[in-house]
Amino acid sequence: MEGALTMGMTDPERIPVIIGVGQVNDRPDDPDRGLDSLELMVAALNVAAADAGVPLADIDSLAIVDQISFHSMGKFPEPLAAAIGASPAIAYQSAAPHGDTPVRLLNEAANRIGAGDVKLAAIVGAEALRTAAGRAAKAASGEDKSYNAIRKVATRREPDYAQRHGLAAPVDVYPLYENATRAAWGQSLEEAQFESAEIWSRFSEVAAANDGAWIRKAASPADILRIDERNRPIAFPYSKLMVANSSVNQGAGFLVASLAEARRRGIAEDRLIHVGMGAAAKEPAGILYRDRYDGSVSMEISITRTLELNGMTVDDFDCVELYSCFPCVPKMARRILGWPWDRPASLFGGLTFGGGPIANYMSHAIVSMVEKLRSEGRYGFLFANGGFATDNHCIVLGRQPIAAAHFPQDFDYQAEAEAKRGPLPPLAEDYAGPATIESYTVFYGRDGAPKAGVVVARTPDSRRTLAHVDVGDAAMLAFLTDGAAEPVGTRGEVVRLNEGYGWRAI
Repeated sequence: MEGALTMGMTDPERIPVIIGVGQVNDRPDDPDRGLDSLELMVAALNVAAADAGVPLADIDSLAIVDQISFHSMGKFPEPLAAAIGASPAIAYQSAAPHGDTPVRLLNEAANRIGAGDVKLAAIVGAEALRTAAGRAAKAASGEDKSYNAIRKVATRREPDYAQRHGLAAPVDVYPLYENATRAAWGQSLEEAQFESAEIWSRFSEVAAANDGAWIRKAASPADILRIDERNRPIAFPYSKLMVANSSVNQGAGFLVASLAEARRRGIAEDRLIHVGMGAAAKEPAGILYRDRYDGSVSMEISITRTLELNGMTVDDFDCVELYSCFPCVPKMARRILGWPWDRPASLFGGLTFGGGPIANYMSHAIVSMVEKLRSEGRYGFLFANGGFATDNHCIVLGRQPIAAAHFPQDFDYQAEAEAKRGPLPPLAEDYAGPATIESYTVFYGRDGAPKAGVVVARTPDSRRTLAHVDVGDAAMLAFLTDGAAEPVGTRGEVVRLNEGYGWRAI
């Protein structure tokens, strides 16, 4: 076994390298002239092929990131392969549109190259949510023209216990982590919001200098914190400039080859970016079946194991991409990794400014990291997050070979995460009585006025329950949002309402 690993580490036929990258933006004045997701994928792969100087017809593996904006088009492997003139032996699409997918597909491509199964692999994804929304609005013909594909996907089934309390889409759920981590870290609301604003401001500066970013205008921390008509509150404590911007038409893809194949094709060594080893772990799928909201064991395992597998520490990295759908995610990740808060945590610009094409953001991050490492630096660290803070997958890229890396590798560290996870609290869906706030959020309408809220609470016997917030109660609303006191950890009471249960302070 040791001899096989040594060969895999030194045999150029088994060493994976990224040879080409491409990303595209589409900004049509008329949505009927906009590119759909398939067309964006074709465009992105054509850019990547030109970057590598390799014809797409030569690929023997094609992996596609699932998309939601043109869901009616079905699965893309066959039409995409036909559109690029390829007949890959391996062609598949991810089962779901989760944000960790591009990194997982990269890790899978590296494994296939390490096993000698493929020599040239393509990975691509795209979302055309801006075009889809525009076409839906035109088709509405004066009726309700609102279109939210993300919330539509989240509410296809009969609402469950969490959804009946407003916890349906990612923007509803991540604030639970934000408020819980703030309390756990001993931050005031002002301190936590300032940290978010500083990180997001640096994202905007990165995006402003990135040709592939969607919003190329820097925003100051004060801009991020200021609440006005252009930066309305969304879900406490997040405003519009703190959440992912999915109203984009973006595609990105990249080509991975064996080092030997890259050399056979005459690609210059300084254009090749080496792929390091990865690690992945998940939280339970149901958001109410998590052991905690002030941290993530699966995030911790995926990050620390990736460092160990590649024999590296945070000091080895010149750049990172810490997934940034909402501030709590890079804030948690940077603490685990040890990345300073005053250094940029993105090379693409974050999901607010670079753009938030649902599951394909990390493809854009990979493109940007490859471009960065080609010009400067040694190694970069990629942390991907998906679902509702559910999926985590990390990997390392290097301008230089990564000595510890060998493929194929088992990147699944789920068993270790499960062993380290705390006890999962049972649910108490029909509970009235004393309880303690575990986390909470308040939801706002497009006019900036509070429209609903939810408290996640623990009963005296440690069960988890939900309660509605009466946003008409000015004192209650102030207590939850003004920062004068920390609501998390305070005692209150769940009371029975005509429909459901509500929260009352004691």
